[in-house]
Formats: sequence, C-alpha cells, structure tokens
Amino acid sequence: MLAKQRTIAEAVSISGIGLHTGNKSNMTFRPAPDDYGIRFKRVDLPSAPEIPADIDHVVDISRGTTIAVDSAEVKTVEHVLASIMGSEIDNLIVELDTNEPPVIDGSAKPFIDLLFRAGFVEQSLPKDYLVIENTLHYRASNNEVDIVAFPMDEFRVTVMIDYKNPALGSQYTSMFNMNEFPSEFAPARTFCFLHEVEDLYEQGLIRGGKFDNAVVIVDRKLSSDELSALMNKLGINESVVLGENGILNNTQLRFKNEPARHKVLDLVGDMALIGAPIKGHIMAARPGHKHNIEFVKMLRNLHKQNKLKMKYQVKKSSDVILDINAIKKMLPHRYPFLLVDKVVDMEVGKRIVGVKNVTINEPFFQGHFPQKPVMPGVLIIEAMAQTGGLLLLSYFDDYEGKLAYFTSIDKAKFRKQVMPGDQLFFSVEVLDRKRNIFKLKGKAFKNSLDGELAAEAELMCAISDE
Repeated sequence: MLAKQRTIAEAVSISGIGLHTGNKSNMTFRPAPDDYGIRFKRVDLPSAPEIPADIDHVVDISRGTTIAVDSAEVKTVEHVLASIMGSEIDNLIVELDTNEPPVIDGSAKPFIDLLFRAGFVEQSLPKDYLVIENTLHYRASNNEVDIVAFPMDEFRVTVMIDYKNPALGSQYTSMFNMNEFPSEFAPARTFCFLHEVEDLYEQGLIRGGKFDNAVVIVDRKLSSDELSALMNKLGINESVVLGENGILNNTQLRFKNEPARHKVLDLVGDMALIGAPIKGHIMAARPGHKHNIEFVKMLRNLHKQNKLKMKYQVKKSSDVILDINAIKKMLPHRYPFLLVDKVVDMEVGKRIVGVKNVTINEPFFQGHFPQKPVMPGVLIIEAMAQTGGLLLLSYFDDYEGKLAYFTSIDKAKFRKQVMPGDQLFFSVEVLDRKRNIFKLKGKAFKNSLDGELAAEAELMCAISDE
C-alpha cells in the first residue's frame, strides 16, 4: 500500500446529467495540498462554498449519499468518492456547477479513467491510515444486514447480496486489494428493480435515469401497454422490452455478478467518508447506504480515537484511551482541581467513560467530614463535568485552543457516599447538540460500570475559543 499522500498532477473535467436531479452538470477534479482531504466545491453558489466529504457532513441517505454545509449540498457522491478512494487519492478538490455529479454510465469507471489520465503526484506527508486492530461489528436492528471489519495489513472488501429475486438471486464477490478496483469493480453500474422505478420517479428522483446509465431488473410482470405507459410517464421515448434475461431492455451485464460488484463500489465510496484510507477487511451481508453510513460512523469515531491516542502517545497495548498526561494536554485544570485520572472508553462525539481514583490524600478530605471522610457531591459533579469536557473537545478536530464551559446542572441526585479507596467510573453521553451547545447525561458508579450508582445529573456545556 502507498505510504505517502497523493493528489493528481493536473485538473481534468467531465460533463453530463445528474442521476436523480437530471440537472446538467460540469465537474472538474483539481489538485489539492497535503492534509486537505476531499472537498466538493459548489462554484455556482456565492462564495463557492466547500463541503468536506466526511461523515460529519452527510445529511441524507434516502437514495444515495448527500453531503452539505448549511444550504449548499451535493447529492449522490458515492460513485465519485469510490473513484477517488479507488485511485488512492488523499487530497482533491471536486468542483461542481450544480448540486449533483454527472452520472455518465452509472458506474465509477468514467471518473477513475479521468483521474488516471490526470496522473498522480506523491506528496510529502504520510498517509493517515485507519488501522483495524480489533474486530468491529455492525448489525441492523432487523438482523438482515451485517457489516464487520477485521484486522488486515491491506484493504479488502467482501460483499454478499440476496434480494430473493430469480433474475438476481444470491451473489457474492470480493476485492482482494485496491489494485483490482479500476478494472474489476469501477465499471459495475448502478441498478434498481422495475417495481421501484415509478415510486422513485414520483419522489422526484431518477430524473436523469436512462437505460445507458442504470441496470433495471425485472421483478414484476407488465403488459406491453403497461410498459409503454410507464415509459411515457418517465419521459423515455425509445422502444423498451421486458427482456428475456431478466433485465429491462435486455441490457447485457458487464460482469455475471455486476450488482454485487456495484455494492462493493458503493461501499468503497461510503468508506471514503471516514476521511482516511483503511487497513482492514470489510465483510458485508446485504449492505446499503443507510447501513454503510452507520458503520462508517463507527469507523470514523475509531479513527478519531486512534488519532487521540497517537497524538498523546498513549500505548496501543493499553486499555486506556487517554492517560493523565493526555488529559492534562486537553483540559486546563490542575491540582487540586483535576479530577479525572484516565479515560477507558470513548465513542467520539457520543459517549465516554472516565475514571477517578479516590484516595485519603485528596485535600478536600482534610475538612469535609474529617472523622468519616466523604467525597463532596459537588466535586463528584465536577469530575463528571470534566469527563464530559474531554468528550466534547474530542468531537472537534481543532479542539486545541477551545474550552468547555458548563452553563447549567439539572436533575442532580446523590445516591451513595464515596469514600477513600473507591474508584469512580463516570459514564457521560451526549443527549443533544445545537451548534456548540451540548446537553449531556452523566452517571457516576462506584468501583465499576456495573457498580452502585453514586450520582447522576444532566449538564449543559458551551464550547468556545480560549
């Protein structure tokens, strides 16, 4: 696998219509500097806003993946992102003069061909890989979708689909390394079922859908008159037949398992939203954009967590996410008011578990019930708040120079006394967020997360520049 970041050597352009909007679309790939990432730039809008292609900017996954910043959005980005990831490009500007890339032939091949024609430039900084060190599993609530990441020294993807349709059946495919993507997976076209076509059109979608940019699988019987009426409704004037091969208009597949290969393409495109190339094996059963995105959120949080550990040189073999040295670099508090000793679990932006070792040497024990030392409840809440502050600061890539100020405490309750020799485990989760204002729910447990509940509270916090 490549060691250094790379971009393209020169700008290249392509034009067409958007799959769902039907809008005329002109797209240009431009080189970008180290650590720039992948950004879509809407040159048709005032100030030409840029939209980072990462999971934090995904706003819709109903039919494809849509990213946005404020009112500026780009729809159906997965094929473009798959071509960028498949070219192992780290930094790129994708200029668009409308809200959807051109669909061209419904695959990633036109885009990846364009990128290869532009050529590649090795940059100075190393690639920032997400390395899968432990198995990570996502399962949908209906148990019909499973996506698992396994440790591996390169990027591999295995996909199984089963639509219980005679024309499609069960299909399986595997991409053993990224070198296979341009020729074996990029040409696989998007597909849908005939029963979906009318519904998609009535939802305002597939306005640019044609038989030369999508594979339509026949899953219901229609008379020739019904088929003609449907095509007229869709604005398709060409002659259409149901197809003897189970595909509308007898479209020939590029691969026997082209739908499964396209699912790999979509998965690779959605994995690009992590913002880092992967070293690991992704296995997916019946994936789709909705579930891909949920899995990507897990991987993105893991990547942020790993970056924190690397930045503060926390040992990889340790079960500690942040040790005291890392905590001191993130929080402004110092003795005797630094009340968190380590962080042992964290989903960046969602939840955190911090630990406080309570000893008789704490200065507050000298005057707070000195004959029977009891940790002050207000300091339990303070330690809970500091744990929450670490969680919120880790949410921001540029958290250095930011401070977490708590603005209110609500529903605080103290359940059990905390005394010297106890360990406090603080479990804090984000309940709500409005811009830089967060609502948190915190609980403090004695000696383990399964221990007695010592205290709980809801906290409001504002993140501001130092």
